[in-house]
Amino acid sequence: MSDTPVPLKFEVTIIPVSDVDRAKAFYEGLSWRLDADFQVSDTIRIVQFTPPQSPASIQFGTSLTTAAPGSAQDMYLVVDDIEAARRDLIGRGADVSEIYHGFGPGSEGHIPGPDPDHSTYGTFATFSDPDGNTYLLQEITQRLPGRVWD
Repeated sequence: MSDTPVPLKFEVTIIPVSDVDRAKAFYEGLSWRLDADFQVSDTIRIVQFTPPQSPASIQFGTSLTTAAPGSAQDMYLVVDDIEAARRDLIGRGADVSEIYHGFGPGSEGHIPGPDPDHSTYGTFATFSDPDGNTYLLQEITQRLPGRVWD
């Protein structure tokens, strides 16, 4: 066996939604790339979107998951400039929280505004899709050592 692991590329996560067409309109409004909209059978529909420049995508549809709509929480979207990302998303119809820093469950530990030292990994904002599936924007300007595959 080699010491080098076999490449495993995370590409898609399924998110639960209650109304496929409403969700599709929301993600189209964000200008995410529509990769697929397949009616596989009378009971199965698969819709896939990819955020701009992301290697991973989301899928939703009918008969894809038994998870409750809105139960996908804190899916990270990494950005270089959180203020620009927030403005862009708001301009495309997302209800994005104010920027904050600090950690803690829910809003506990969140301090308004960007990290005062502008440290990488330290500044956040959130938004949700129409079902309440939530995304966590995280500003990363420089990866920590060991966080990039060679």
